[in-house]
Amino acid sequence: MEKNKQTLSEAEIELLKEALKRSYKERFEMATRLYKIQQTMKKASIVHKPFISK
Repeated sequence: MEKNKQTLSEAEIELLKEALKRSYKERFEMATRLYKIQQTMKKASIVHKPFISK
């Protein structure tokens, strides 16, 4: 059981503390930005065009 227990590093704890200091508006704007990026990436397609030398 002890092996499965995970602990947070100091850096992760600091990130969580910083996130809690943000206002609801800032959290909403960040979530909206991430959602828009996700939607864009979902629609994206990678197309390979061979290099044509002249």
